Amino acid sequence: MRYAAIDVGSNAVRLLIANIIENNGSISFKKNTLVRVPVRLGDDAFLNKHISDKKADDLVKSMQAFRNLMDVFKVTDYMACATSAMREADNGQEVVARIKTEAGIDLQIVHGQNEAQIIYASHAEIDIDKDKNYLYIDVGGGSTELSLFSRGKLLASQSFNLGTIRILDNQDKEETWNEMKDFIREHTRQLKSIFGIGTGGNINKLYKLSNEKDNAPLTYVKLKSLYNYLDSFSMKERINVLGLNQDRADVIIPACEIYLTVLKCANIKSMYVPTVGMVDGIIQTLIEKNLGPRH
Repeated sequence: MRYAAIDVGSNAVRLLIANIIENNGSISFKKNTLVRVPVRLGDDAFLNKHISDKKADDLVKSMQAFRNLMDVFKVTDYMACATSAMREADNGQEVVARIKTEAGIDLQIVHGQNEAQIIYASHAEIDIDKDKNYLYIDVGGGSTELSLFSRGKLLASQSFNLGTIRILDNQDKEETWNEMKDFIREHTRQLKSIFGIGTGGNINKLYKLSNEKDNAPLTYVKLKSLYNYLDSFSMKERINVLGLNQDRADVIIPACEIYLTVLKCANIKSMYVPTVGMVDGIIQTLIEKNLGPRH
């Protein structure tokens, strides 16, 4: 059995095709193919509240390619989700209709709250100590999702309109930063020590750059020094000297700023980086939909 997950984000669109493995009643998945296309819908959506014809064409072509790959890989079920760029574009539904007609893909625009749920579904595989407190931090191009867990229970979850593309385009607002900080302070006040769990393309890349071994957590201090190191290079040098992709080299700086702000505000010293994201959460959601909850 193969499932596919499509994530139409503000920076990139992704397709993950995963093989579903059943072993003695437990169900897991193995990544088969991952394709990422840097369409960067956020530039249009956050500046003009409208997705331009050119970006819409690029998105439709990407979806047609994804549809073809899903057919060739004989995918049995899929789920396609669009996040904050499509939420904010006034022509989001028109673009969704085009994708249905021209690519045969049902794309759903998900709300921030729903996005947070899908994202933390992706961590089902982590061995989380049920007695500890965790703050899930997912930073995307258009929004940041925070979910606070204590003793295995979800205490609070919220989506904030703060993201890497939004910051690069100077579309982030002071009051949103304050709202996020207030949310963190309010919900973490009673909790003793909290561990971070960071997801999203940028933190995955930062974790690789940090050279941490064997799933060791990334400390606040290490992340701060990594940020200072990256920030000392120009955009061009980050591409040519550090070997970052062009569409990663600019967003990685504002991503660091968001993670550092959240960690500092919640007084978190270290953060686990399971190197998963929205697409993993979608596959997990499909498994639960089709095969029932995990045993």
